[in-house]
Amino acid sequence: MRRRIETRTSDGASNAIDPKEMVELDALPEVCIAHILSFTTPRDAARSSAVSRTFRSASDSDAVWHKFLPPDLDLIISTSLPPPPLGPSLTRKKDVFLRLWSAPLLIDDGHKSFALEKWSGKKCYMIGARGLSIVWGDTPCYWRWSSLHVSRFPEVAELLDVCWLEVHAKMEMRLLSANTYYAAYFIFKLVHGNYGFRNQAVEVSIFSSSGGERRNIFLDPDGRLRRQYQLARGRYPRTCEASAARDVRAREKQIPRDRGDGWKEVDLGEFFVNDPPTGEVQIKLMEVKGRNWKSGLVIQGIELRPTRMTSRERSRQRIGRRR
Repeated sequence: MRRRIETRTSDGASNAIDPKEMVELDALPEVCIAHILSFTTPRDAARSSAVSRTFRSASDSDAVWHKFLPPDLDLIISTSLPPPPLGPSLTRKKDVFLRLWSAPLLIDDGHKSFALEKWSGKKCYMIGARGLSIVWGDTPCYWRWSSLHVSRFPEVAELLDVCWLEVHAKMEMRLLSANTYYAAYFIFKLVHGNYGFRNQAVEVSIFSSSGGERRNIFLDPDGRLRRQYQLARGRYPRTCEASAARDVRAREKQIPRDRGDGWKEVDLGEFFVNDPPTGEVQIKLMEVKGRNWKSGLVIQGIELRPTRMTSRERSRQRIGRRR
């Protein structure tokens, strides 16, 4: 018995395929099936390979995976560091996609990295520390540029001693995927002997042509805040005190989590890329109000990743909050 197969279009709409209709689709020429799959997502194309041999062949075709690659890919690759990132062994478009998903490219003289999001194929960027504007970053007694830390970039910024912490980042919206919600993440670590960050809020702002937001984050050097929020979250069953549980989850977004690669990330906020994209997104981190000296922060960069939430789902969420 065939199961119903649910797919999602590029705008997030859900389509359920009836088993009877699937039989008819399977009878179509492979080129037609490939054309249909090219309007879905990389995830759906990969899942469809389990339907039949015809679907498997169609889902691997260049006609499908070419649609999942950004149209300006050649221009992006032209700014990457040598050696050429996509060698002669990558002859299939699917292999190119998998390479860009699994191993980010260093571009713009090694100041940025570029990758594709696994499920949607949308663009992901990380602005490396050298691509950020760090106040006092070129003053050796305050900051040190180091290649000793395992990082995707040649250098990272290590804070030696400052009382004024201020970091800026910006990205042209035209470089990102249009009609997409993005989240920004601060990628960092705290080395042994760090000080000045315990229970200290860091002010964050994100502004773009679609709006802006401000929030506070905590770098949480000893993990105390994360443990507190995890314990608090367990106190609220899903069926009761929903508002209190939402408040705890919102506060959890203010503190870092491990990335699994030796670094931590903390959510800086979200922004929307219109179609067509215009202007730029500007991000700022600042901690100056405490006036306490700080040390031991290592910055790898700020990453911009598409969120899994579609514009339709975001509108529903906002309506729910108003109620």
